[in-house]
Amino acid sequence: MDKKELTKRYLLFIISLFFSALGVAVTKHGALGVSPISSVENVFSIKFTALSLGMWLILWNCLLIIGQIVLLRKDFKMIQLLQVPLSFLFGYFTDFGMWCVSSLPVNNYFIQLLFVLVGIVILGFGVSLSVIANVIMNSGEAFVKAISDKSGKNFGNVKIGFDVCNVILSLLLSLLLFHGAIIGTREGTILTAILTGIVVKFFIKLLNAPLQKMLSSNFDYNQSAKEEQA
Repeated sequence: MDKKELTKRYLLFIISLFFSALGVAVTKHGALGVSPISSVENVFSIKFTALSLGMWLILWNCLLIIGQIVLLRKDFKMIQLLQVPLSFLFGYFTDFGMWCVSSLPVNNYFIQLLFVLVGIVILGFGVSLSVIANVIMNSGEAFVKAISDKSGKNFGNVKIGFDVCNVILSLLLSLLLFHGAIIGTREGTILTAILTGIVVKFFIKLLNAPLQKMLSSNFDYNQSAKEEQA
């Protein structure tokens, strides 16, 4: 892979971060819970408002990066430190997304549910772009892969277990911080866990071939334009 193609792939990954963060923000605006990986940070952001959800996401992602270093030790590759600036970018994108949707009315449960579903579609689109870019994992999935590599367990099974642990932890924190009430982790979290993978698969099937063609260092934009005109 030459530098030109690598640059395009990282650019696509940054775009994927923006849409993934926007999906989190839209889902959060529905106030029915966020994705499992963001559920703990969501509870903290509701209780400790001095820091935004984006800032809590940055802290959580940096903690997961430290976890990877501890788990992998000498097997941790230095290129993975790119997760640090990308985590900051994701946090900033999330706060920007929340600012964009902050004025949109949420008048009833149907509207709340609609925000969650739209957020899932946007999140799934973003995740699909990151999969197609295929340059670096986000800190959550990289942490799961580190556990999978060290334990020898199947990545998919570890991912499910990690998501479940996040949800359980967020529920326990909510009960502790809000005096027995469940805040920040609700049916939207379950819907996100169930539907995001389906949306990701749909967009990968739809977009993989044309985007891989554009990302390829051999892609000729002029020839593509001629083909489209024909």
